[in-house]
Amino acid sequence: MNSYCLRLVPALLILMGVQRIGAHDLSEHDVPGNRQSSVGHASVPARLPLKVADAAAQRLALFSRFGPNVRASTNATQWIVESDGMPDHRMMVGITAWQQQVPLPQPYTGANAWRIPRFPVPATQPLSAKDHFFRGAIAMAVNGVPIFNPIKNDGRTDTFLAGELDEFGGHCGRADDYHYHIAPTHLQERVGPGQPIAVALDGYWIYGFDEPDGSPVGSLDAFNGHSTPALGYHYHATRKYPYLNGGFHGEVVEREGQVDPQPRAEPVRPALPPWRGARITGFDRVASNHFHLEVKTATQTHHLRYRLNTNQTVTFDWADGDGQTASETYSLPSGKSGGADGENSGRPRRRRQP
Repeated sequence: MNSYCLRLVPALLILMGVQRIGAHDLSEHDVPGNRQSSVGHASVPARLPLKVADAAAQRLALFSRFGPNVRASTNATQWIVESDGMPDHRMMVGITAWQQQVPLPQPYTGANAWRIPRFPVPATQPLSAKDHFFRGAIAMAVNGVPIFNPIKNDGRTDTFLAGELDEFGGHCGRADDYHYHIAPTHLQERVGPGQPIAVALDGYWIYGFDEPDGSPVGSLDAFNGHSTPALGYHYHATRKYPYLNGGFHGEVVEREGQVDPQPRAEPVRPALPPWRGARITGFDRVASNHFHLEVKTATQTHHLRYRLNTNQTVTFDWADGDGQTASETYSLPSGKSGGADGENSGRPRRRRQP
């Protein structure tokens, strides 16, 4: 994580008033002869066999490939993943159905880190993502970016088919939080063949289009998963829906439409309607705290430059092809207007029209 974001994240946590997320005791494979008595559906291994410990080290190494902005560790029952949610690849380019949201670093650290069961337990009643989990993440990519249900929160729109995703399968939510909606298969090149590219929030790992040995994937269940002698149960990426885990083979807790617990991302500014006819054609990270987005319509090229300020505000500067400009400043993370002059000049009216 760059030095600016490291300074920003603790302040964000304080401003957000985040409460500590307690350990959520779900489990992964049963380790024969290596389990303590269960409390509810919690199962804690008394001592990990060497092969399990080796597997944990290998998984941690996957996340470490994307350091220092991604940090992973384990406790007795969980993977703990900290990040700012910002990948090191280009974002947003290729989106043709834009919700006027942009990537901002998120405070997925400390008590607000991602916590995923190390030892998943098959669910007695598996839940499908076709009619559940339209809010929040369903998986975590090994580069520290969360992955949401491919169906957006209206319960019907396939974000990929609707043109809402960039060239890497990601976009931003109302909290200006970047996330994927399909399997991040581009990460296969970084982690190497045969390695998983993500982990579902039930603790089962997600592999690419092929089996780790390079052979074709056999038949998959409704959740895009299956069991093999080498790996046990695991999910795979597919080029068509559900793209990654289409639900949860393992136990999870659903609360208010999402897996619980999971980190919070707080909106910085009010939500805006989709900007119809806009295409995102450029995105640059000018500096660690300064970004540039290029948006084209049928008649103009628009530019948005936004920056994270040291006084815990974010400033958005718009410039249109016809000479109009606008500047907005918002406080982190409440979404209240800030600005040096105490006032926001609204965006050009056309961008507020649905």
